[in-house]
Amino acid sequence: MKQEKEKINKTNAARLLDQAGIAYELVPYIVDENDLSAIHIADQLNEPIEQVFKTLVLRGDKSGIFVCVVPGEEEVDLKKAAKVSGNKNCDLVAMKELLGLTGYIRGGCSPVGMKKKFPTYIHETCILYDYIYVSGGVRGLQIKADPNDLIKVCEMEICEITKE
Repeated sequence: MKQEKEKINKTNAARLLDQAGIAYELVPYIVDENDLSAIHIADQLNEPIEQVFKTLVLRGDKSGIFVCVVPGEEEVDLKKAAKVSGNKNCDLVAMKELLGLTGYIRGGCSPVGMKKKFPTYIHETCILYDYIYVSGGVRGLQIKADPNDLIKVCEMEICEITKE
């Protein structure tokens, strides 16, 4: 008997990539509510952590909300993030604000298809790879795509925004 492949429901992020004509793959993984880290996701996908990017939402003192997309085990350098986004200082938004601002929850926040278009900055290492992973918009689903396509569709700026 042929085993049927589990159907993956399309997320808003996936529909937006479809509309933009971007090639991508939706890749499911097993969610661990106690470990929503990109490291856990990379292990699940059997991929290098450098190619699994996390999406962080920040608030600057001048620009307001902006987004940083960084490799999974890296930390955003708040000084660098503030500088590239035209702020004097910035900080991560409170967890309770995430859903209202972006339409996404922690562990399922995608740079693609947020409620509003925020300035988005992606770490410069992304272009070293043929593909990277970003959240598919829900926990348990990653989007595997060419970083150049993601940069184009999300209008991301490439920069150095992580701690040394």
